[in-house]
Amino acid sequence: MSLKDKLSSKFSNYFQNAYMQKYGDRITSVSGTVLSVKFLEKNYFIMKSLVIEMVIKPEVGKKVVKCWYKKNRWFKKPEFILVKQGHKVIIMGVTGEKNSKKENSQEVQIMNVLNLTTKKDLVPVDHSQIRKSRQQAMNMRR
Repeated sequence: MSLKDKLSSKFSNYFQNAYMQKYGDRITSVSGTVLSVKFLEKNYFIMKSLVIEMVIKPEVGKKVVKCWYKKNRWFKKPEFILVKQGHKVIIMGVTGEKNSKKENSQEVQIMNVLNLTTKKDLVPVDHSQIRKSRQQAMNMRR
């Protein structure tokens, strides 16, 4: 292993540990059907902004989950995958702070979206691992 590999692995482990320490108890995933999607694009001279609000009906339970995604880019339009009403999705993200009195404490900030209907994802992931974890969850429910 070269010095460059050692340094990069130490830094990546450091950042992974710091992220888990900060957001570990708030990381969540929601799988279900999309009830509503709202895309808001704003252009500020050289800054392009994209805000997406989604309402998801989970496969298990009666409540709906509100999710949001916000991305800013200079000069170029931010990208997002195609999601429509009725699509089956898995949302991976971070919930709001539990003890705060902010309005978004029950909402999920989207980090990644897996559209199971069109087989696309926002950030590429290994789908075989998702299948294994879903099968394990189904076996545990039984």
